[in-house]
Amino acid sequence: MFREIFQYRDLLLMLTLRDIKIRYRQAVMGFLWAIFMPMMAVLAGILVKKAISIVSGKPLEFSGIVSISVKVLPWTFFVSAIRFSVQSLVGARELITKIYFPREVIPLASIFACLFDFFIASITLIILLFWIRIGVSIYLLWLFPLLLSLIMLTSGLGLFLSSANLFYRDVKYIVEIILMFGIFFTPVFYDADMFGKWKVILLLNPVGSILEAIKNVVVLHKSPDIFWSLYAIIISLMIFFAGFSIFHKKEPLFAENI
Repeated sequence: MFREIFQYRDLLLMLTLRDIKIRYRQAVMGFLWAIFMPMMAVLAGILVKKAISIVSGKPLEFSGIVSISVKVLPWTFFVSAIRFSVQSLVGARELITKIYFPREVIPLASIFACLFDFFIASITLIILLFWIRIGVSIYLLWLFPLLLSLIMLTSGLGLFLSSANLFYRDVKYIVEIILMFGIFFTPVFYDADMFGKWKVILLLNPVGSILEAIKNVVVLHKSPDIFWSLYAIIISLMIFFAGFSIFHKKEPLFAENI
């Protein structure tokens, strides 16, 4: 399964580039939207954080603003990648019915296109962090397994949901609702520690655990919670392989259901 995808890596690259071009075609700002949209999300997060600080009577700290900026980017990648991948198979009807290739490359191309946006926005954030002298530490090495886990989690979910949406078109609407409300139950605009012992509920969401770990290593320059980081990595791996397995099992039925 994975070997076959590797053999069709040129097709995966071609479809990824196609998705990127389609997304920004006839857009005046072009690739700048990859920076502008997360910036708007960061601004919204700062307003939410400010409102929370007013209600709690605590001042809004600079580290809180940086924390939002650091967590918004991976969250934006996750949401956009799931949103685009869910409908990717339905939108590739002619391709699926005409030629043979591993169908996994279609949702993966949508996810990689969103990963390109994440990369562009991350470069901007890195420059900003250096400009404000946020500093670096050895704990930044944690970013590699954490971001890889997020990509694997997103890929597993994207593969599963895209195949499910092919059989039940209600899936895309359900996913949209979950993503809409998901930000309120994920520590993006706030920190999980705000909820004391109840933060466990938020950290059970692997995306929440990953975001909190990223905040710790980038903003606070400390080791992430080992338990919750390993939990997120293990859950991400399980979802990744489960998503691939389910997708591969249902793949022979795609052409007749599309």
